Amino acid sequence: MTGLPLKTFRFDPDTCIPQAQPKFKGAVTLESSALDVMTDLAVIKAETIGPQITLPEAEKVMINRGVRALFVTSNFPCIDGLITAADILGEKPLKLVTDQNIKFQSLAVADVMTDLSGLDVVDYDEVKNATVSSLVTTFAKLKCTHILVVQAAKIQGPARIRGVISQSQLERQLSSHASGW
Repeated sequence: MTGLPLKTFRFDPDTCIPQAQPKFKGAVTLESSALDVMTDLAVIKAETIGPQITLPEAEKVMINRGVRALFVTSNFPCIDGLITAADILGEKPLKLVTDQNIKFQSLAVADVMTDLSGLDVVDYDEVKNATVSSLVTTFAKLKCTHILVVQAAKIQGPARIRGVISQSQLERQLSSHASGW
């Protein structure tokens, strides 16, 4: 049996590639599911950067990609750590510039990133059963800008980073509901 050929056409001049966007459910309340504010890395591609990239370049990448954190990887898909906008714009680079008498432009991601072993993580199964209120309390306790969500090892494979919860995204979604933070 021979099938009919598919109809073809040519691209328009301004055809673009759609960029993956987080599933934005809009406003959330303190009683909403914690999953409503998690970026699910099973659905959205993780944004990465190499440890040797300079801080000004890393900042440009964050701006261009519309993110405030990047996974640092020297041997993809394994993760070395995380760099956030707060790491780039915070005290750590200023201290390095002052203490070592070097220029900010020469600092690399590896100089200010948080190593994987220094990141706070929560279990995906716990997040599935949690509310936004629990996340607010967790951010207040940890005083961090991002929390990684880890899915435990299963028969199908090893443990993996399943998602990221961003304090700024959580605040945006809560404030659009006008519930306050």
